[in-house]
Amino acid sequence: MVAGLLRSTVAGIFALVALAIILAAPAPAAAPASAAPPSTDAILKWIGDYRHRPDPAGLPVLVHALSQLQAFKDSETCGAYIGFIGGVLGANPARAKGLVAKMLSIAPADRWVLVRAIAYSGLSNWKELLTSFADRMPERRPMIDRYLDGKLPTLDQIAYQTAKPGMFDKIKIALKIGSDSKKPVAIEPSPELIDVLWGYYLATGAYKPIGQIVKLLPLADDKDSVNNLTTGSAAKFTLASNAVRDLNLLSMLKWSVKSQPKETAKVLNEVIVTAEDVDTADMRKESLAAIERLKQKGPHSKRELTSAGQIGQGALSMGCIVAAVTGQVELGLPCVIGGAAYSAGMQYMSSR
Repeated sequence: MVAGLLRSTVAGIFALVALAIILAAPAPAAAPASAAPPSTDAILKWIGDYRHRPDPAGLPVLVHALSQLQAFKDSETCGAYIGFIGGVLGANPARAKGLVAKMLSIAPADRWVLVRAIAYSGLSNWKELLTSFADRMPERRPMIDRYLDGKLPTLDQIAYQTAKPGMFDKIKIALKIGSDSKKPVAIEPSPELIDVLWGYYLATGAYKPIGQIVKLLPLADDKDSVNNLTTGSAAKFTLASNAVRDLNLLSMLKWSVKSQPKETAKVLNEVIVTAEDVDTADMRKESLAAIERLKQKGPHSKRELTSAGQIGQGALSMGCIVAAVTGQVELGLPCVIGGAAYSAGMQYMSSR
């Protein structure tokens, strides 16, 4: 898996040299207003290579650069960055507090990213870590308190679809029977969640985030929910396209398939074959065609598509940021990394 396809050898060398100079310098207490952040290409290159050459000391510099680039302005476009920060913290428990302290001087409006990354880190003492920095992030105190009180979910609280709803369940949902019962706190499956999990993998190279993406694969066969179908398609496509380049990831998937439930194993085997045959283009076309078929089913599906299409300005994001990190330019989905635009999927499909 490659961090990005640079436009030219000269540009690539320039970006890498610039990043090397930046990462070699000690992290400042606060980035000067006039300091130019490294290029997005250089940042993505560093993130993509990180799991092969971990450098936790470079994380604060990276976060300051992303803040300067306004990469945290839109919560729907920075999931991979949040997952990456959380992954680095989780993999370095002894250094986590010091790393967070060096990242605190980013713009106050961006500190929500640090709060979420700590909660997503998987550290055994993540609550204590959040508490220790609460007074230094007063603008995020309500968010911190909700995490501490269990009112906001962590990455260990994902609402996987364990079973397809039967006819009676669908009637109950339609008539809102039993809708007053308190739902457990959980992260709903979405393309943004997949971005977070890929970011965590890029920081650690660990199986856990990959296993969490694998659990979302049955959604790729959902015939009733556009949101589920697009999320499952994003999980399926990003696993296959990244496994083409990352042979360690492909080995993980082959090892994992033996222990998966029948529904999951079926889709995962498709992912493995697609990666081995380097045939991701057909998979993307099939995913888009499946969503188009669901759109044509009737008024209810069309209404559902209208609401689902607002997710990230295009529910079929296919992991927009992750696609850039891993060099998946063949997607042809327009994205502005670290900016407000997150246009893909639904808008792309409707223009074809």
